[in-house]
Amino acid sequence: MKRKFFCCKTVSGLLLLSLFSTISHAQTEQEKLTATILHVDSLFWNAYNSCDTAKFKDFFTDDVEFYHDKGGATLGAKQLVITLNKNLCGNSDYHLRREAVEGTVKVFPLQKGNEIYGAIISGEHLFYITVKGKSEYLDGQALFTDLWLLKNDHWKMARILSYNHHAPDYINKRKEIKLSENKLDQLTGTYKGTQTGAMSVERENDWLILHAGNNTFKLYPESETMFFTKERDLTFEFVKTPDNKLSKMIVRERGTVAEEAVFEK
Repeated sequence: MKRKFFCCKTVSGLLLLSLFSTISHAQTEQEKLTATILHVDSLFWNAYNSCDTAKFKDFFTDDVEFYHDKGGATLGAKQLVITLNKNLCGNSDYHLRREAVEGTVKVFPLQKGNEIYGAIISGEHLFYITVKGKSEYLDGQALFTDLWLLKNDHWKMARILSYNHHAPDYINKRKEIKLSENKLDQLTGTYKGTQTGAMSVERENDWLILHAGNNTFKLYPESETMFFTKERDLTFEFVKTPDNKLSKMIVRERGTVAEEAVFEK
């Protein structure tokens, strides 16, 4: 009996070892595939970010399909390369840079039987813009899902989906201070901007309310003359003359002047 029991334990152990070996092999193959797809995907995005248009066509199947939730569909490698050349790299004073959000990118294998024929990569990415003479800024974010196929021992992108484009989530880092009602009241009144037209500023509790057309902004004081919003990277600087009279309001978005409004009354 002991001998039989020992025999059964041995067989069970071998089966368990075989199972672990199979799982370990599958994990190793998955890791290899993930590393490969991440590598070829990074090569494409490096070409994209550096506007290396000569390399674009090497990454696509001839019948590649690109779907963008704002820009529509682009079908075929030839047309896609033309579009990238024109829109992405057509203006030397403008540069777009794409960056994947760390921790969101995942790779999923596609196989028939035991043979890998493709992979899906998906995640979230950010888009940064640099305009000549200005600092780079975050412009938008979106989701992506791309299909890579193994063609004659080469990986090619066959389907590209870029969707859910929206303004980036803004994280306010400015610190609000408390001003007296008197100091806040000194900034209220009507202003006239060159682009926005008539605007009005009024006090509400410990902050200011700006009405500009159909838009209303709550302005929080950062100093006696500098205010900000918490929803967007907007600042409002109230400028005074040397004799301490209110002169104008300068509106900046991401540090760039967007409007100058003269104080009227």
